[in-house]
Order: sequence, then structure tokens, then C-alpha cells
Amino acid sequence: MPQDAYTLRYVAAELKDVLVGGKISKINMPAKDELSLIIYTRSGSVKLEISSSAKNNRISVAVREKPNPANAPNFCMLLRKHLQNALVTDVRQVLFERIVAIDFDCFSEFSSTKMTLYCEIMGKYSNMVLTEKGVILGALKQTTLEENAKRILFSGAKYTLPPPQGKVSPFDGEGLERLFCSIARDEKFICDNVEGIAYSTAAEMCAHYGGKVTAGEVAEYVGSDETAPCITYNDRGEPCDFRARSCDRGAKRYPDILSAQRDYYDYVYVKTTFEDAKRRLTTTLHSAVKKAEKRLAQTNTKLMECEASEDVKLKGELITANIYRIQRGMTGFEADDYYSEEPRKIKIELDRQLSPAQNAQKYYKKYAKMKRTVEFLSVQKAETEERLDYLNSIDANICAAECIEDLLETENELIADGMIKRPPERKGAKKRAPETAPFREYEFDGFKVIVGRNNMQNDRLIRTLSSDDIWLHVNRFHSSHAGIIADGRDIPDEVILKAAQVCAYYSEARGRDKVTVDYAPRKYVKKPPKAHSGFVTYTDYSNIIVCPDAHRESAKN
Repeated sequence: MPQDAYTLRYVAAELKDVLVGGKISKINMPAKDELSLIIYTRSGSVKLEISSSAKNNRISVAVREKPNPANAPNFCMLLRKHLQNALVTDVRQVLFERIVAIDFDCFSEFSSTKMTLYCEIMGKYSNMVLTEKGVILGALKQTTLEENAKRILFSGAKYTLPPPQGKVSPFDGEGLERLFCSIARDEKFICDNVEGIAYSTAAEMCAHYGGKVTAGEVAEYVGSDETAPCITYNDRGEPCDFRARSCDRGAKRYPDILSAQRDYYDYVYVKTTFEDAKRRLTTTLHSAVKKAEKRLAQTNTKLMECEASEDVKLKGELITANIYRIQRGMTGFEADDYYSEEPRKIKIELDRQLSPAQNAQKYYKKYAKMKRTVEFLSVQKAETEERLDYLNSIDANICAAECIEDLLETENELIADGMIKRPPERKGAKKRAPETAPFREYEFDGFKVIVGRNNMQNDRLIRTLSSDDIWLHVNRFHSSHAGIIADGRDIPDEVILKAAQVCAYYSEARGRDKVTVDYAPRKYVKKPPKAHSGFVTYTDYSNIIVCPDAHRESAKN
């Protein structure tokens, strides 16, 4: 992201026009490295976001509401203490650094003072520092004397700027001429040697002038007030960056940089939130799957060990049949197997300290124990296989998820199952019902089609359908449930075909060319008592072979 000094100069200028005269209403920190300020201005409420994360460090406006932690971080409490109800008096860029300073008039019951919040937008070194008369009141990322840091950042110390990088200022004409030596240079040279210019900005500069640039062109480009805010896109049509100026003809243009920033970082937040949630749920689920698979393997091993139970029983019976031949103290003997079709002898081990009858009882008891073990393990195996199938159905839902709404109820499902701990709630806060998302909705030839996003929605979909509506599910694969709302009408084959294609797309079989989808009237679909979410049985069904298709052109949400 081009959060260089060049871009921040325009960002600070636009923020000054928007924020000066505004009053701070709310101060929150949705994340440990992100600050949110709600500021009442003459044109309405503005949400200012300041991030010191290594990847998405920025200062920008936003509109999306983000959840806040149950307990506010220390730096947030410090800002609430000093900046609550403060007035914004200025927003400025510090020299030509990647630092934006926000000046405040702060009031208390007995006094008033001026404070400055320094927002250092410097990649992994990004920080936020609150000062009063040049003295640090607190910093998000503090240093100590023991760390031998280049800058001292803790309460009571004097605020100093980061050490210079030894680059030439783009406003130093003579310095630029000496640096360029009358030779046109490329973007890498500019980025490495000119202060405040990121590689992406240098690349746009070279594109603007049609190739390599001279010292004079660098000074002209940086010194110009001309902007053309936009968001650029990659080959997949996804936003990949925002720019203060760009020659990209495929870029989406905006009236100001703050609007371009807002939309770009809103997209980044939605994408990152979804990917993080999907990764977290997948990791948790795969851990549960491995645990279930390990338990199943152990059960199968024990069952294999018990396969010899009939041989144990046979040995006990042969001891009883040959008890007249056995004497105490014998360690074994050979007996004819009367149960075998072909004559054969079996060698039977004996405990020399037991009588013949006691040896027989020992084998009978071992057989009874193995039989009880088989009965218990058979039930355990069935339960584990059912559990594993249920976990795999959740995994299929997560893999088919395309947005955060697809994961909301899946997370609630994992919480209810105990795989994820319920997040802590604020003290005194009202308990809220678990978040739910709407079904995926489509319309084909005037018929409404609904598709579940997860197991809990699949259960709700079954309850939503009327008896004559059509229910669909992929044969022999985990998939979302789908339903066609009949409203008393006969459903055409073409509608069933399209609904089946959508059902196949949101299934484990998405990557196949041909998928068999079962469909039946809702009245023939039953959910067994105490069955896992998403599990049903059905009869009187038909099936159709389709190619998976999302039919996004017919989607309603």
C-alpha cells in the first residue's frame, strides 16, 4: 500500500478539511494495533481509523462498524482519559515524513491544555504516540532504557522524530541533481534514494512520464497538487491498491483520496476477516477430525485383536472335551478340532498352576471379556464414524463458504459442540442471540430457491419448506441443502435442473464434471431424533445428473 510521505501529504490535507473543529465522541480499539475515533464535525459524524499493523498501517476514514474487545487496552484507556470531548485544531504532516500529527484542545473540570497525537505510518515500525508540550504521555509501542533503542518512547520522555534514513528530499533541487547526475533513473533508484517515495509511487511517476525520470520530473511530480484518486485492480478483478495518482485506465476513480482509502480498506477488512475466520475454524475442525480419526484407528485395532474370540472359545471347549487327558502341571497339549471339516490338531497352552477345569474357565472368561469388548467397541466405532461424518460435513460447509456470513452459524455450531470457547462478554452487557445469516436465495423462472450455508441453516431450511416444496441434496457427498418453493404450482424440470446445479456447486463435489443430485417433496424428508445438525433421511426421491454451477446472475444475495 502506498502509505508513503507523498500520499500522506494529500491524506493529511483532506483530513484537515474534514476534522478541524470536530469533537471526539468515542474512542475504541477494535484490535490491539488499531485505534478508532468517532468525531462529530460540522458535516456530521466521522469515524477516523489509525492502524499501526505491519501490513495495513494507515490513517483513514471508515464507515464499517467493528466489534470491540470486552476489556479496553491500556493505550485506549489513556486516550479516553485525555482526549474524550477534545476538539481537533489541526491535522498536518510532520515535515515530509510518514507521520501525521493531530492537534487537540483538551478540557477538564479545572483546566485546559493542548495535546498532539503522532500517527507514525511506517510499516512494521508504525506507532501512535500521545504528547503534551513535546513530552510523551503514552505510546502504543513503548521502549525502555534497557532495550538500547535508537528512540526513547515512554511516559515522561521527550518526543523525537525517527532518525533520518540518509535519503535526498524531493524538495532539495540541488541534492536531486547531484543524485541523478543528469541521468534519467528508474523506479527502484527513486525508491531507494529519494525520501518519502514508495516503490509503487515511483512506478506511477515513471508511467506518468513514459519511462525513466529526471531529477526535475521527480521534483515536479512530488510538488504538484494534482491528484487522481483511484483503486487499481488485479487480473482477477480484485482491488489490489489505492493511489493518489495513477495512469491505470482500468482503475476506479474517486473524488478524493479519503473515499478511495475508505473503500479499499473496507474491502481489505472484509477479506481479511473472512480469511482469518475461515482459517481459525478450519484449524479447529481439522484438530477435531484428527482426534476422531485417531480414536477410530485405536478402536479398529482393538476390534482386530478381538477377532480371535472364537478361537479362544474353541480352546475352552476342547479343554473340557479332553479334560480326562489333562493333568495339573501340564503346560500344554494337542487336541483334535472336532468342529473343523478337515481333521486338524490345535496346540493349546495351559497354566501349570491351574487345574484342567480352571484352565477351561480361564479361556471361557477371556472369551466373555472379548465378546463384551467387541459389543462396546462396535457401538463406539459407530458413534465415532458418525462423529467423523458430521465433522466432515462441517468441513464441507467451511470449504464452500464465500463470505463471513457463511461462517457465522458454523462458528456458533462449533461453540455449541465445545470445539471453540465462547468469547467473553462484557460485564453487565445484555445477552444477545447468536448471529444468523439469511439463506442463499435465487429466482429461476419465477420460482424462489433457497440454499443453506451450513448445518444449522440446513436444519432451518427443512423447517421452512412446506410439504409440497422440493428438497435437494447431492448424492453420497456432503452438501448444502436446497429447497424450491412451489407455492402450490407445478415446478418445471428446468427449475429443478438449475436448483440442482446450485446445490452441486455448494458441495464437496464442486470440482466434478457430473454430480448426482437427489430431490424429493419435503414431506418425504425426515430428521431423526437426536441426529446431528444437517442430518436427514429421505424416501420417494428422484435424481438428476448435473454440472455444478453457482448461477450468480440469478442470486438475490
